[in-house]
Amino acid sequence: MSPVPAIAQSPPKSANVVVPTQPLTTSSVCASRLPIDINRVINRLPNVRWGIQVQTLSPPTTRKTLYARNATTLLAPASNNKLFTTAAALQKLGATYRIRTSVTGNSTNSSLATLRIIGRGDPSLKTSHLNLLAQRLSQRGIRQVALLVGDDTYFRGAATNPNWDLEDTLQGFGAPVNSLMLNQNGIGLTLFPQTVGQRLRVQWDDPTDTPDWRLNNQSITVSAGQGESLDVARDRTQPIINIKGQLRAGSASEPVATSISNPGNYLLQKFRNALTQARITVAQATVVKATPAPAGEVELASLESPTLTILLKETNQESNNIYAETLLKTVGRVQTPDNLDARASGITAIKPILFAVGVPPTQYTMVDGSGLASNNRASAEALTKTLQGMARSPNAQVFRASLPVAGVSGTLKNRFRGTAAQGRLQAKTGTISGVTSLSGYLTPPSYPAIAFSILANYSSPSTDTVRSAIDEIVLLMTRLRSC
Repeated sequence: MSPVPAIAQSPPKSANVVVPTQPLTTSSVCASRLPIDINRVINRLPNVRWGIQVQTLSPPTTRKTLYARNATTLLAPASNNKLFTTAAALQKLGATYRIRTSVTGNSTNSSLATLRIIGRGDPSLKTSHLNLLAQRLSQRGIRQVALLVGDDTYFRGAATNPNWDLEDTLQGFGAPVNSLMLNQNGIGLTLFPQTVGQRLRVQWDDPTDTPDWRLNNQSITVSAGQGESLDVARDRTQPIINIKGQLRAGSASEPVATSISNPGNYLLQKFRNALTQARITVAQATVVKATPAPAGEVELASLESPTLTILLKETNQESNNIYAETLLKTVGRVQTPDNLDARASGITAIKPILFAVGVPPTQYTMVDGSGLASNNRASAEALTKTLQGMARSPNAQVFRASLPVAGVSGTLKNRFRGTAAQGRLQAKTGTISGVTSLSGYLTPPSYPAIAFSILANYSSPSTDTVRSAIDEIVLLMTRLRSC
């Protein structure tokens, strides 16, 4: 299976515009002067609460702290929270771990009393994979099913995180996370600009979604000199997708998504349709959320997700919230199989896992795995220690490869282009309202590699202004040399 392309996993486009960083002066910065130069940058923004730590990337006995500002202060980390989640998942599950989706039956006969699809939270599962499962069942000679069961019992507890803002839960990046997931529990759309004054053209990622939803398209195509913004969300009470915003004529298309409110039923209906197309009749169908499969059922077909190595890349490079929440719940389920809340169990399990690589449990508080919730807290030191600890672990290469590369990939693809940081910075970005963060690894041309974390919490100035200051700090670090 191939992972699903990320669909609207970040806030609306207006909050996510990234302007390529302009090159600054290339003069060297003595390591001893770095605090002076960084303070000069952050002192220009007195209304921002900063948490910063910069260290050489080396064992604790030889490590040097080059800069620290409120390094142990707990701040909202935004998507830098994903560093905790992915590091713990990698340490607990291993790089080759895969998530299995099974189809079982009460027998191997052509006519079954029960056919059960058992989900274990594979975030990469798509409609095409359900078609493949149905074909495999048909090839086994299955022709009739009295009761089709969607087994949604693997992850216990609420599918939607109670700490998330209600408006976020209506969009793709805030979709529910359950055992039976399909298409990242989102209705994916691609929006295409037309001629100036026309509505954006809408293309459905899965055309079979069209009978169940109505589009309220209030978007518009604007001229080249105007800004771009998109806001796509489902209605709270009706199957309506509201599309607002604008794209410039001639600009690239934009993938977006809205969440679905009944994910288990959504998958089960798609699977029933796939079975029908494979000439397998189904009399009845139901979703179960509390009673797992009885002993004695036979596995008739299965699919496995890509390896955790690949799932981590989607999580960190594209800042995919749904993947992050799945990994958190998977860690919780594996650690405590009989838990009543996979999210809470995952959060509890992460503490000792990260403590083993040197991260103090008192220096961060998680309420989700993705960082979408505004009440997550972390210190810059906790994030730096996570980076340092993972750099010394057997999983170092896999973890580092999961991070975006400046000017090259993921959420840093259009950032730091044409600067000394391009190709030398691997870091996790983070942005929610009033929070901007960047934590990762940097290899300056004339100085040893460093690990760093920069957290900024603010009500003013703008996100673009704060992000520019963070970029300026990173470019200062690229000019480091020993003096």
